Amino acid sequence: MTETTQIPSTPPKRGEGPRSPEFRVAADALRGLRQDLCHDAFAYRPLPPMRTDGRLTRRLSGRTRELAAHAPHAAVAAAGLIAMLIAFGGTIGAGGVVELLYALLALVPVLLTLVRPVGAFWVSLAAAPVTVLFAEQGEEWPWSPGSFACHLIVLTVVALRTRPRTAAWMWALTAVYSLGADTFLGADYYFSNTAPMLIVSALALLTVAVRHVRREAVQEVTAQRTVTAHERSRRTLLEERTTIARELHDVVAHHMSVVAIQAEAAPYRVQNPPEELERAFATIRENAVAALTELRRVLGVVRAEDYEAPDAPQPTLADLDALLANVREAGLAVDKAVTGAVRELPPGVELSAYRIVQEALSNTLRHAPGASARVEVSYVLGGLGLRIVNAAPPAAALIKPSPGAGHGVTGMRERVSMLDGEMTAGATADGGYEVAVFLPVAAVREGDA
Repeated sequence: MTETTQIPSTPPKRGEGPRSPEFRVAADALRGLRQDLCHDAFAYRPLPPMRTDGRLTRRLSGRTRELAAHAPHAAVAAAGLIAMLIAFGGTIGAGGVVELLYALLALVPVLLTLVRPVGAFWVSLAAAPVTVLFAEQGEEWPWSPGSFACHLIVLTVVALRTRPRTAAWMWALTAVYSLGADTFLGADYYFSNTAPMLIVSALALLTVAVRHVRREAVQEVTAQRTVTAHERSRRTLLEERTTIARELHDVVAHHMSVVAIQAEAAPYRVQNPPEELERAFATIRENAVAALTELRRVLGVVRAEDYEAPDAPQPTLADLDALLANVREAGLAVDKAVTGAVRELPPGVELSAYRIVQEALSNTLRHAPGASARVEVSYVLGGLGLRIVNAAPPAAALIKPSPGAGHGVTGMRERVSMLDGEMTAGATADGGYEVAVFLPVAAVREGDA
């Protein structure tokens, strides 16, 4: 996790002229150095546990999985022990206290990266000139063996925990110390390990930087995919609502037209109708025409420019046999069962029921080719029940996922929700898929029929 602290830039003082580009670049560089490595350098930032939902860790048992979360801490501690052993091998045998001090100066900065990463870099850099005094005279300068290993480990761990700019500043300060020590204090040493330190550390930090860039790219792609999937689902829902509005327009418009015509013709069926009755029928006709006009105006808002009204009337459950015949010609073996007393339902319910069966069978053709299906229509008290279920496909391993998976279910749920119904959809125990729907229908009294 990368943690940064923003420090506002210092505005020019009153009376000073505009700064040169070179001055601004240098000021920005010093500001970045102060922000990344100086400001709150020894702040407490413990290394969080590792996530255990990966492909390997999620297969572990409970206790082992908990221990795996602390694998990064164990790796840093092991690296610190390696640096300490290297430090022991580079001592000059000056005594136990000196050897212990030399080992601790190689171990402590590595362990400090677990809680204070930036501070660990400064401790490692400050320990380098101290530990080199205990090394063999004339052999290695300006990094003793233990300090060399310790500083490489600290650079890598701190770079992993911060951002790439911080890693660049750490490498630059390491180069300043190494080249400065070689130039001013390295006359008595015939071997300098400045070049190995700078080359190896640059490769390590470059690898970490590439990892950071790749991880950020993966996170950005994942976020973009999530947004795209959300927008696609939202667009699908809006398109389905538009389709429903277009289909229901034909149904509602037909009935509103019938109401307007009957209201206009009703007074002529009665001899000498009262004036109040004529005004009532005229009001009914005007309201029906006004409602029909508003319905067409609202539909024009959601209608696409290239939309053409269908010539044929909207389908109902009476057309279900023709739909099943077309599906059978496409290769799907489907049976139909009707229970209860068949009766005429409101046009919106008939249309929605037909579309739900149509979409469920289309999903079976797309996602379970070769499987058989069954359509059950139940006329029950208070509504209509539908159940469309298909068996498992004979060669499920060869089926490729459809890019439109789930959009058909979204449309069915939208139709059911519009009618205040209930719907369940999911896999069956034998590997098939089932869609169960109940569409409520208000009871019609005999006098109102």
